[in-house]
Amino acid sequence: MDNKITYESVDDYISRSAPEVQEILQTLRKVIQESAPEAKEKISYQMPTFELHGNLVHFAAFKKHIGLYPAPSGVEAFKEELAEYKGAKGSVQFPLDKPMPYDLISRIVEFRVAENLQQAADKAKKKKLQKQEK
Repeated sequence: MDNKITYESVDDYISRSAPEVQEILQTLRKVIQESAPEAKEKISYQMPTFELHGNLVHFAAFKKHIGLYPAPSGVEAFKEELAEYKGAKGSVQFPLDKPMPYDLISRIVEFRVAENLQQAADKAKKKKLQKQEK
């Protein structure tokens, strides 16, 4: 039997998180919503996810940090500002014992929105060109 937790929605995820991180998660969600107003919320990989022409950003609560997953390009574009945080190719860990850098997170999300919109526009342009060639 698979006893992995499955979340129905972002609200469900936040409500089942530790009480001390629920407020941080709500604020983080609000920052992302304000930075990407057209993005839709969903659960992907059992994490709150925002998508706009594909995944923009995921986030998750852990015992000692909040993980933010803005894709490798989102980490790379802000690598100097993110240098003080642990992370990997497509993720950043914001420790719970330090203030969340909401302004930085907002700028990362805005970068990802611009990137996804550009990719969607490029894809549409390519499709149009292919149709014209036929």
